Amino acid sequence: MSIRKVLWLGLALVLVLAGCGGAQKADIVKIGWLGPKTGDTALWGQAEYDTLVMLVEQYNAKGGIDVGGKMHKIELIGYDDKGDSTEAVNIAKRLTSQDKVSAVVGPQGSGEAIPIAPVMNEAKVPAVATTATNPKVTVTESGAVNPFMFRACFTDPYQGAVAATFAYQKLGKRKAAIFMTVDDAYSAGLTQFFRESFTKQGGQVVAEVSFTAGEKDFRAPLTKIKASNPDVIFCPNYYTDVALSAKQARELGIDQVMLGGDGWPSENLISLAGTALEGCFFVNHLDFNDPAVADFKNAYKAKYNKNAELNSYMAHDAFLMVVDAITRAKSIKGEDIQKALKTTDVQGVTGHIKIGPTNDPVAKDAAIIKIVGKEMLFQEKIQGQ
Repeated sequence: MSIRKVLWLGLALVLVLAGCGGAQKADIVKIGWLGPKTGDTALWGQAEYDTLVMLVEQYNAKGGIDVGGKMHKIELIGYDDKGDSTEAVNIAKRLTSQDKVSAVVGPQGSGEAIPIAPVMNEAKVPAVATTATNPKVTVTESGAVNPFMFRACFTDPYQGAVAATFAYQKLGKRKAAIFMTVDDAYSAGLTQFFRESFTKQGGQVVAEVSFTAGEKDFRAPLTKIKASNPDVIFCPNYYTDVALSAKQARELGIDQVMLGGDGWPSENLISLAGTALEGCFFVNHLDFNDPAVADFKNAYKAKYNKNAELNSYMAHDAFLMVVDAITRAKSIKGEDIQKALKTTDVQGVTGHIKIGPTNDPVAKDAAIIKIVGKEMLFQEKIQGQ
């Protein structure tokens, strides 16, 4: 064989190998996210997405996730569900069928998490909701567990019981009015479990009044609340509605303590409400000033020059659950990750997360927070049961 022919064959082999190398993609694991970047709860959705972007950057800088001894870089694929259930279902289908993600972080709202369950179950891709607290996210009306739906947060039965017990036993309130959002899965669930727990302890619900999310004038329903003369007003609503309705309540001469759930905490709550929520309380997933959350809180502030929202912390822990499951499963296959998620036992920034038989965290602590001036001050921790 001539030297020229040898050279040509060598060059051809180099080109073939180079072509193969160029076509071969690095090992990656695709993780999806869906949540609101627009709409009334866009602040929380953007906080979740920002958190995931930061975490993915941190992991990828260290090589990614160890999957059975082989490092996989993380590819984050996120979409705006606009806080809309139909949009959430469409996105869930896209993430599972087109994008071929291994797992999903989110959504944040129960109204979006409940309807995507059949999609995730059929596709055999697990989703870990961040702040979707309604029991129906993981367990159907018939009592069957949605095998591919998980959550990082505690549930409404627990949260509602914590709020009711605090109102009855710690605040000494005996007559409660409930001011809830109509046609909202989160508000309805929390209302139900607060009512059940409060009345079981001996309290009386003297009024239950609803409004439509996004309303600007709450005076008519608030007048009904005032007429019932309650000791405490339970408001299982999101912070934008809470702030505006509280201001109008005070203008109407309603001075009772207001009590809420995890829809309240936001950096914007107090600035929107002014002094209307002074001395009021809400149930939260963590104490924002706990030294255990300092590293994450400081890293978020350093990157984005703003304070982390509640959903930032919850997205962190949902992502942690997914990464832990992938690592233990030694696989990026949805069914393998789902099996590993069922045995989750990790320490997150919001507390210890151990998944029980209904795919929910068991014995997760709750925090009672009081609004004093411009601060949200930790009052006490309620031990998970």
